[in-house]
Amino acid sequence: MDLVLKGRGVRITDPIRKVAEHKLAKLGRVDPRVTRLEVEIIEQNPRLGGSHHIEVTCDTTRHVFRAKGSGHDVDSALDQVIERLERQFATYRGKLRNHRHGGAIA
Repeated sequence: MDLVLKGRGVRITDPIRKVAEHKLAKLGRVDPRVTRLEVEIIEQNPRLGGSHHIEVTCDTTRHVFRAKGSGHDVDSALDQVIERLERQFATYRGKLRNHRHGGAIA
């Protein structure tokens, strides 16, 4: 799994990189078909008590998932993004399962 970190208005330091790698490794365990994760960390005006926004694009072999999250620090924003991506994975797997087994049961 390739991990690409980009920063807009914030420098990508080693602690931020380690936290992102650690937390996003969970997505690789949830869906082993993940080939690439592109993470963009955006800091909104730090003079106004800025918050961090994170946008993640997750490429799998057949589908692309995207999620956004925001929080007062990078950790909370990453947690929010991971929850949203896990929900998207579960929904997608459910749709595939229903499609394979002849649709929804009424």
